[in-house]
Amino acid sequence: MNAPRTASLLPGEPDTRDPVYAVSELNAQVRARLESGFGQLWVEGELSNLAQPASGHWYFSLKDSRAQVRCAMFRQNNMQVQFRPESGQQVRVRVRVSLYEARGEYQLVVQHMEPAGEGALRQAFEELKNRLQAEGLFNPEHKRSLPWLPRRIGVITSPTGAAIRDVLHVLRRRFPAIPVVVYPVPVQGEEAPGRIVEALRLAAARNECDVLILTRGGGSLEDLWSFNDEAVARAVHACPLPIVAGVGHEIDFTIADFVADLRAPTPSAAAEAVTPDRGELAQRVQGLAGRLQRAGTRLIRDGDNRLRAQTSRMQALHPGRRITEQIQRLDELWLRMDRACRLGLRQRSDRLRGLYDRLHAHSPARRLQLHHDRLAHQHQRLEGAMHRRLDRLARSLAVASRGLSAVSPLATLDRGYAIARQPDGTVVTDARQVHSGDPLNVRLARGELLCDVRETRPVLKEQGDS
Repeated sequence: MNAPRTASLLPGEPDTRDPVYAVSELNAQVRARLESGFGQLWVEGELSNLAQPASGHWYFSLKDSRAQVRCAMFRQNNMQVQFRPESGQQVRVRVRVSLYEARGEYQLVVQHMEPAGEGALRQAFEELKNRLQAEGLFNPEHKRSLPWLPRRIGVITSPTGAAIRDVLHVLRRRFPAIPVVVYPVPVQGEEAPGRIVEALRLAAARNECDVLILTRGGGSLEDLWSFNDEAVARAVHACPLPIVAGVGHEIDFTIADFVADLRAPTPSAAAEAVTPDRGELAQRVQGLAGRLQRAGTRLIRDGDNRLRAQTSRMQALHPGRRITEQIQRLDELWLRMDRACRLGLRQRSDRLRGLYDRLHAHSPARRLQLHHDRLAHQHQRLEGAMHRRLDRLARSLAVASRGLSAVSPLATLDRGYAIARQPDGTVVTDARQVHSGDPLNVRLARGELLCDVRETRPVLKEQGDS
C-alpha cells in the first residue's frame, strides 16, 4: 500500500503534516480493518433483491425490520448450499465483514447459508446428542445383538408411507415365512414423538416380536425431528427388544440412530438387517446336511473298519485264510483291470469323438452345403432384383410411351391431317412454298401419296388482321 501523501503548506500556515489519502488507499485500509476486526460471524435475516448472474455468484441483501446490508456469495461457496434460496426467505449465514472498494460499500462475504429454522434445529440436535452421549446412551456395551432368525418382526412406522411398503417388500423377498406385526404411528408432527414412545412401550409389554424396526422415509431435518426427540431416544434405550433404526436416507442421522442397537441407512436396509436371506439359509442347511452325511459315513466306515479288523484277527488262524487272501487279491486285480479297460475305452472313445467332430467340421459336404445355401440365397435375391428392375423399366416404358403418343404427329394424322413434303424433305406449311406442277410427297396416317401441284391458293386474311 502506498504511504499517504502530506498536504502542502499555505503561506503562514503551521506545518502540521497531516496525511492526505487517495480514495482507493482509504478504502483499502478500511477493508483491511473491517476484515481483521470482526472475523467470522453468524447473521440471520430476510433475503431480498437476490440476483444470480451468469458468473454463478449470488448478490443479495439481508434485512430485518430496521436495517439491511449488502451481501455477496461467490460460486465456490454457493455450490454447497443444499436448498434453493428465494427472496423473502429467512436464512442464517456465516460471513466475514468486508468492503467493496470500487464503490466504497460495506458488505458481507457469505461462506455458508442455511434456512434459519434448520440452524436452530441443528443446534438443538447437537446439544441433545452431546448430553445423551455424556449419559452413556450411545455406548456400545448397551447395544443388543440381533436374533439370527427372528420368530416375529415388529415395524413401528406410518401405515401409509413409502417406508412400510419398502420394508414389507424386502421382508417378503428375503424370508416370507416370518410374521410381521405393524405398530402404526405418525412419523411427523407434534403428536408423533408421544405415539412412537407408546408404540415402543406396547411392543415391549406384549413381547410378541424378537426384533423391532423403527423407520420412516427421507425428508428434511424438520421432517425427521420426531426421531430427535429426547423421550423417543430414552424409550428406545429402555426397550428390552433389539431395535434397528432405518430413518431417512444414507446421509440422514437422528438421535434414534445413535441410541438404537443398529443403525440402517434406509428402511430397506433395516429390513435386510433383521432377516436372513433364505437362499443363504438354504445353503447353510445344505452345508449342515452335507456335514451330517459325511459324519455318518465316517462313523459307518470306522465301524466297518473295526469289524473287518476283528474279522481279520478271527480269520488269521483259519486254514482257508491263504485261499481267501488269494481270492481277494484276484478280485482286486480283476477290479483294477476292469477299471483300466473302462478308462482306456473311455479315453479312446473321447478321442474318436473329438476326431469325428473335427472331421465333420472340415467336411467338404458341409462346406458345399453352405455354399449351395448361399448361392440359392443370392440367386433368390438376384431373381427378385431382376423382376423389380423389369417392373420399373416396364412402368417407365409405359409412361414414356404415353407421353410420346401424346406429342406424336401420328396421332394428328389419325384425325385426318396429312404432312406434305417437297422432294428434298422440306415440310410445306405455306402454299407459297410451291408452284403449280411441283411434285409433293403427302404422308397420311397409313401410307403416302405422290402428287403434283395443280394450283396454289393462298389463305385470305381474316377481317381485322393487320
